[in-house]
Amino acid sequence: MPLNLDLKVIEKSITSYRPRRELLRYLANRSSVAILLRQRDGNCEVLMIKRADREGDPWSGHMAFPGGRRESQDKDSYATAVRETFEEVGIVLPECARYIGRLSDKRARPTKYNLGMYVTPYIFVLAKKSSFKLNHEVASLVWIPLEFFLDPKNQTDMPWQHRSRKITVPCYKYEQFTIWGLSLSMLIELVEVIHHS
Repeated sequence: MPLNLDLKVIEKSITSYRPRRELLRYLANRSSVAILLRQRDGNCEVLMIKRADREGDPWSGHMAFPGGRRESQDKDSYATAVRETFEEVGIVLPECARYIGRLSDKRARPTKYNLGMYVTPYIFVLAKKSSFKLNHEVASLVWIPLEFFLDPKNQTDMPWQHRSRKITVPCYKYEQFTIWGLSLSMLIELVEVIHHS
């Protein structure tokens, strides 16, 4: 049965969703991202950015959502997502988009010596046309139809070097962009929420 990707249906699914909230996040570094959706020509699209290549950045060159580390001036993780989105792509979320809910906390880069970082994804619906202004951390942005991630034929694998190990991880290739890792896990959860609503 095909999924209904009408934005109103998606919004209802997300609003009623109860994501996992990891208790250990209070002891770890925190980060937030904004997943921005829009309806265009009958399709629901999701905004993704390609991070600029930067030395020392573990996510250098990766496909991601606008976001970053929580800073001391941020009231909470939601405020981090709003601030980082403005800094990276130049839009003020509360003015141009409607917040509809969040996904589960994602744990990134844990080691045996620390908890790593917990990333909280917040979901917004674009409410009015906006102009984007990318900063030095962002190489480009792209709107991807959400239905692209529903077709298993679009999924493939890629090699990934993790420390001394070389492993194969799932990914999606859209045009010249490769989506994998943490961002892909967020998209998979988003699709599952819509599917099970």
